[in-house]
Amino acid sequence: MKGTPLNDDIVDYMVDLFPVEDDLLRQLREDAITAGIPEIQISPEQGAFMQVFLRSTGARKVVEVGTLGGYSAIIMGRAMPEDGHVVTIERDPLRAEFARDQIRKAGLEKKITVMTGSGIDVLERELAGTGPYDFAFLDADKPGYVRYLELVYPLMRKGGVIAGDNALAWGNIADAKTDDPDVQGMQAFNRAMAEHPGIQASLVPVGDGMCIGVVM
Repeated sequence: MKGTPLNDDIVDYMVDLFPVEDDLLRQLREDAITAGIPEIQISPEQGAFMQVFLRSTGARKVVEVGTLGGYSAIIMGRAMPEDGHVVTIERDPLRAEFARDQIRKAGLEKKITVMTGSGIDVLERELAGTGPYDFAFLDADKPGYVRYLELVYPLMRKGGVIAGDNALAWGNIADAKTDDPDVQGMQAFNRAMAEHPGIQASLVPVGDGMCIGVVM
């Protein structure tokens, strides 16, 4: 038996009943558009799911690849204890500075550090050996996801969780004939998570989907 397919009415019901987006986050989205930052941050219902997940696991140390405007970093930072910390990586210097400004507005500058550089370079050169992390969130260039997985896996604690956004690839994940490199990247990542000998994974159909795996 298949699960219940989501539609706009159900998603609106979820967002209204379990709100996570306040005035600061709504303004962040508007300011990001004005600044020329694409509106591709996680959805509000994903944010609610991530906060419940982080609180339930007691996560204190998080690494994120793909800061964009800081939306997801702020959501994660808010869900963590006072001694928790999020390290988030953004390759675009202008977006990184925008995110730092938003993080300051949210009063989370002590809990969130924005590192500027490509995800691969920062993970390889600056974050190697800085684990163990409780949670890793991948939300950057899709063809790079498999490499990000390879780099974050050694940084995770046993029982830590790795999650990749856009696991449904905008509804195209099951298209076996696609030539879209972003969709192909997500297909490769989902497969890598499913087949990884040290990870038990599942695909959670919230937002555009999150492929989540626990390190065994």
